[in-house]
Amino acid sequence: MIETVANAFRDRFPAGGRLAGLDVGTKTIGLALCDAMWTIATPAETIQRKKFTVDVALLRAFVTRQTVRGLVVGLPLSLDGSDSPRTQSVRAFARNLTPLNLPVLLWDERWSTAAVTRTLLAADASRARRAEVVDKMAAAYILQGAIDAMTMGE
Repeated sequence: MIETVANAFRDRFPAGGRLAGLDVGTKTIGLALCDAMWTIATPAETIQRKKFTVDVALLRAFVTRQTVRGLVVGLPLSLDGSDSPRTQSVRAFARNLTPLNLPVLLWDERWSTAAVTRTLLAADASRARRAEVVDKMAAAYILQGAIDAMTMGE
């Protein structure tokens, strides 16, 4: 089941559970994890994209190894909030995650890569280092935004 509202997604997990964040790009998928209590998201790894069957097999291994109960997929909306061809591609990717049998939340990622890149530049990270970590850090940024929205006021 794909959700677009944080509270509807949250209600699927009355006891919490570990979530994974995905920053889906054309060449890579950045992965992040949060703790079972949804306190903090941390960058995990980056998958180099191949074909979808290979990508989903790598994702399946990751979610099994990390005991993931749900996925938060970054949705690259246009700056005005509308869909773009890239948005449609990520929506199709999320629909094709059905074999993982996990709930999916599509989460606005418009500012994730820019925010992470600014942070890395401020930390004086080299271009090579930024390229190495930006996708998994963007996934953590996306996941943190979602878990913050789901836990506000609790």
